[in-house]
Amino acid sequence: MRGPGHHHGFGRGGRAGRFLEHGDLRLLVLHLISQEPRHGYDLIKAIEDLTGGAYAPSPGVIYPTLTMLEELGQAAATAEGAKKLYGITSAGQAALAEAQPLADTILARLAGTTGRESAMPVMRAMENVKTALRMKLGGRAATAETLRRIADALDDLARRIEDF
Repeated sequence: MRGPGHHHGFGRGGRAGRFLEHGDLRLLVLHLISQEPRHGYDLIKAIEDLTGGAYAPSPGVIYPTLTMLEELGQAAATAEGAKKLYGITSAGQAALAEAQPLADTILARLAGTTGRESAMPVMRAMENVKTALRMKLGGRAATAETLRRIADALDDLARRIEDF
């Protein structure tokens, strides 16, 4: 089984965990366009929905992937005004069927992703700790005893978190 992958995320541009390995996005896009034809931005939104908002690929990743799928004959685009609607071809269906166990693994991994909303209490608590440290240490010299006690408290907290 592949490990965690290519992009990180707590939303766009975030850095909380790897999501897709090389080639996973291609397979994920094939899966999504096999369900129904989609525009590039629809794919971005669908992937963001699959991860509960924790990850959304950029257009700079989605559109080259769609172009590659077209070049491989696995996707075909039809023009809808200024947009292209991408659908899966029979070659794409065959490639997806062959890689279905991996596609299922990718989908399961994405479904288990913690979304931005559920991570907000942790992010808020981290900011509270940073603010408390800035207020306690900022602008004045702390005693060696105070610094030792703060370091001990932070080390204790890290050990407690590791035990979860």
